[in-house]
Amino acid sequence: MEILAYEEIQSSPDKPYTRTAFVLHGLLGNGRNWRSFSRSLASNLSKSSPAEWRMVLVDLRNHGKSAEIDGFHPPHDIMNAAKDLANLVKHKGWAWPDVVIGHSMGGKVALQFVQSCVAGEYGENVAIPKQLWVLDSVPGEVKTENSDNEVVKVLQTLQSLPLSLPSRRWLVNHMMELGFSKSVSEWVGSALKKSGEQETWAFNLEGAIQMSKSYREMSYWSLLEHPPKGMEIAIVRADRSDGCDPDVVKRLESLSSREGDGSEGKFLVHILPNSGHWVHVDNPKGLLEIVAPKIISLQ
Repeated sequence: MEILAYEEIQSSPDKPYTRTAFVLHGLLGNGRNWRSFSRSLASNLSKSSPAEWRMVLVDLRNHGKSAEIDGFHPPHDIMNAAKDLANLVKHKGWAWPDVVIGHSMGGKVALQFVQSCVAGEYGENVAIPKQLWVLDSVPGEVKTENSDNEVVKVLQTLQSLPLSLPSRRWLVNHMMELGFSKSVSEWVGSALKKSGEQETWAFNLEGAIQMSKSYREMSYWSLLEHPPKGMEIAIVRADRSDGCDPDVVKRLESLSSREGDGSEGKFLVHILPNSGHWVHVDNPKGLLEIVAPKIISLQ
C-alpha cells in the first residue's frame, strides 16, 4: 500500500496540534498551490481559537510528489483518490481530520471521502469530519457542453506536447497561441517542475485524464441533500466562475434555504466575491473571511 505525499503546516510547529484540516488541490495541481492560503488560515486560527490547528496539504495520486510514487493502482478515479486519504490516516496512526477542504476536483474527492466514511468503507473506528468545504466544484455530473469541456481540450493539448519543455513562459505563450485564456494557460504553466535545464510535468498525465473523467461522472447530490448529523457541508461558489450552470446554482440555493429539523447536518452555500475559479489566488482574503470563522465556531 503506497502512501500519499503531503506537507504539514502549523502556525506554532513547536506546539502539539489538537485539530487537523486536510487541504485537497484540484486537477493538475498539488499541495504547494495551497501553501500560502493554508499558512494564513493556520495563523488566523491560532489567534482566535484555543485549539492548535495543523493543515495537511496532500498531493493526490498522479499529482505533485505523489506522481513520483509507484504503486497507486488503477482505476485512477475519485473513489480511490478518497481511499488514499483514509490509507494515509491509518498508516500514520493519525486521528481522523476534523475539517476537509477541497478545491475543484479536490472538492469531489472530499465529498467521496465523507460518503465513504459514513458508509463504513474505511472501517468501524472512523470519525466523520465536522466540516467539509467544497470550493468552486460541481457536486453533480458535469455536462460536457459545460465550460469544463475546456479542461478536456487542455488535457488533449497536453497529450500532444513533449514531456520536456523549454520553460514555463514558453508553455503559457504556446497555450495562449492555441486560443486558451491567460488564466487557463497560467494554470497549466503552474503545473511544471524543473528537470535539469528543462521543465517537465508535475503530474502523471494519463492518470490525471482518468481522474478528470471520474470527476465529471460522479455525483454527490444525495450527500448534500442529507448531510450526516453533526456535520456542516459548505459550498463556496466564486461569483465570476463559469463552472456551474444555472440549474446547478438554482439547486444549490434551494438546498441551502431548507429549514432543518435537527435530524441531519447542515448545508450552506457561500458566494466568494471578486473571484474566478482560482479562489485561493483571486481572493484569498475573502476566502479566509468565509472559512476561518466557521472553523473557529467548531470549538
